[in-house]
Amino acid sequence: MSPFNAVAVGQRVLAAEAQALVQLSDTLGATFVTAVETLFAAKGRVVCTGIGKSGHVARKIAATLASTGAPAMFVHAAEASHGDLGMIGPDDVVLALSKSGEARELSDTMAYAKRFSIPIIAITAVTDSQLGRAADILLLLPDAPEATAEVNAPTTSTTLQIALGDALAVALLERRGFTASDFRVFHPGGKLGAMLRTVADLMHGANELPLTLETAPMAQALLEMSEKRFGAVGVVAADGTLAGLITDGDLRRHMDGLMGHTAGEVMTRGAKTIAPGALAAEALKIMNDLRITVLFVVDQERPVGILHVHDLLRAGVI
Repeated sequence: MSPFNAVAVGQRVLAAEAQALVQLSDTLGATFVTAVETLFAAKGRVVCTGIGKSGHVARKIAATLASTGAPAMFVHAAEASHGDLGMIGPDDVVLALSKSGEARELSDTMAYAKRFSIPIIAITAVTDSQLGRAADILLLLPDAPEATAEVNAPTTSTTLQIALGDALAVALLERRGFTASDFRVFHPGGKLGAMLRTVADLMHGANELPLTLETAPMAQALLEMSEKRFGAVGVVAADGTLAGLITDGDLRRHMDGLMGHTAGEVMTRGAKTIAPGALAAEALKIMNDLRITVLFVVDQERPVGILHVHDLLRAGVI
């Protein structure tokens, strides 16, 4: 008997599931389009249902749909028969999951949906099954073996269900024109919520902006730089646009005769800036890429705020 090799088992499982995912991808076509359009047209909610492992997947799909702007909820197939059918309305769409399509707990939900002409989208591996026959739209899983062939525990099949649910959710959000700003509304907490905050949410406004004119003597520029304590001062042209900025590095490069210069002579032109509507994640990337600690925020080339890396840290972006 050969020794047990955990890595080899893990690789075999992943290879089997990856192959099944490719099979699933190759089968997507007109029916998938119809499913997305049905979800898009729904005036109510997407009611995801299932039993056992398929029920757990249905709950996850409902959460993914809800987080991407599609009203969705999970209804337990067994609980539906004991009163929870009242949670399903005539404007809803039912998304039912069952590998075999013969989960008897789904029968009452299917009958209820048929009675009130509620569209049923089924995810199953068997066309000629109770669920397959009841479905208005059938998303068929490929005939792929479970990763635990001898035990036949739900593995590959649930991976396929999750992936197909993700495909539906992403296709639907793109169909609806869902943006990162929309996504932020549903994810205000944690690091993800912080990354989706805008620069305008975190920046210091006009009253705290360290600014000086191009023609200002360096003595005045240094005073502004010291008072505002951002380690930099923005230099504006006569028309109010940002012409450049002065940092500690600029001061060192012009140390010889510094006080005899104007701000415009010392500044670095073409400084990197960011718009107030940009995401905090974008600001963080710019700072990391350029190894800088401050960004001036401009609107139509005029400075409206300043963002320091410490602001990102306090907000939980870093």
